[in-house]
Amino acid sequence: MKSICVYCGANFNGDPLLKTAIESLAETMASQKIELVYGGGSVGVMGVMADEMLKRDGLVTGVIPQFLMDKEVGHTGITQMIVTENMHQRKQKMADIADGFLILPGGFGTLEEFFEVLTWLQLGLHNKPIGVLNVSGFYDPLFAQMDLMVEHRFLKKTNRDLVFNETDPALLVSKMKNFSATPDEVWFRDRNLS
Repeated sequence: MKSICVYCGANFNGDPLLKTAIESLAETMASQKIELVYGGGSVGVMGVMADEMLKRDGLVTGVIPQFLMDKEVGHTGITQMIVTENMHQRKQKMADIADGFLILPGGFGTLEEFFEVLTWLQLGLHNKPIGVLNVSGFYDPLFAQMDLMVEHRFLKKTNRDLVFNETDPALLVSKMKNFSATPDEVWFRDRNLS
């Protein structure tokens, strides 16, 4: 695994536990020479994550649409910035150049990006690991909702289990590095809706 796309918020609430988790994640990635691919912002959790990687001499590639660059929210100190025409191109580019996806706390955009790449994995459109760094139980309600989807048979348990849910950044990255989706774990490949 040479790169991980980190989806995270454009806001940061100042939570010291989240800051510590980001620092630990950056240390894990930088020490293992894993490049950060992210949304290119200088603000919020995005900015904190990029800055922590840069402090550790880690490689950072941002992908940002032109309209956000025009609003001057793009990070000017990262290794590489890729500017796209729109949000759709941004998401596609991030997905294309990353070897895996990791989700930190965030809002609507973070969840939208998470569920898109998760759906793509379920459909067999990629075979890249997806992990959630569940800081202070932030995503516990989301995983409870996924379990409810399984209970009501809108989601297969094998597809629910495609997502790693960890509180420790080093353990999460380790699990992502060892990920491999077998054909019978993916809905599209076995065409079983139940």
